[in-house]
Amino acid sequence: MKKKSVEMLIVSAVAMLMTAGSLFAQETDRRIESAFKNSYVFNAYLKGDDIQIRSQDGVVTLTGTVSEETHLALAADTAAGLPGVKSVDNRLEVKGGIPEKDSDALIHAQVKTMLMLHSNLDGANTEVEVKDGRVTLRGEASSRSAKTLTTEYVKDIEGVKDVDNEMTVAKRPHENRKTVGEFIDDASIKSQIKSALLFHRGTNVLKTDISVDKGVVTVTGMAKNAAEIALVTKRIEDIHGVKKVNNRMIIK
Repeated sequence: MKKKSVEMLIVSAVAMLMTAGSLFAQETDRRIESAFKNSYVFNAYLKGDDIQIRSQDGVVTLTGTVSEETHLALAADTAAGLPGVKSVDNRLEVKGGIPEKDSDALIHAQVKTMLMLHSNLDGANTEVEVKDGRVTLRGEASSRSAKTLTTEYVKDIEGVKDVDNEMTVAKRPHENRKTVGEFIDDASIKSQIKSALLFHRGTNVLKTDISVDKGVVTVTGMAKNAAEIALVTKRIEDIHGVKKVNNRMIIK
């Protein structure tokens, strides 16, 4: 009789543990889904897209459509960087299909997204036109240095043949799109960095590992020379949310 009671207690304890584990997993999944929808990337870049996220035991599935090919990686990389996520199944599709490599449509999407990623540029105030790989920029830059930097960054995008920057310079500086004290989650910072490094032909061939902790970015990997290391730091340090860059890349 005593043995049977002990067995019943063990079965009850195991059942309670399984129930507690299931409830914990469900709560983690809800937290992942909520964190994605509240992330900076989702609200700054993806809110106009039709994205559904479902997490089951930490395995995230993204479905729906996005307006730009560049949004595919931003969505997947942000989800992958959230605490508790084990893997991401990205089933998102681009409205109208993915543009051909080096096509004007793809270059246009990359330029627009790149301009929004960097806090020192004026993506919201820049009009972009692309014809046969030649980019024309119009609008208003916050300063002469911002205009020069915009030209430099756009020229460095894969597929761009030339840049005609017709932007005017504002008499008064524009307000930064990121308000003072705004919290930007680490997953969003990392996904923005990965996209920025991929867009620039000077950094897209480099193998780098990126980690972010409360806005502090650590970069590791290999570079050919000190100039490549400096370029990676420059491309990262003005990404929205970045507080500091520790570049630990080594020269091979």
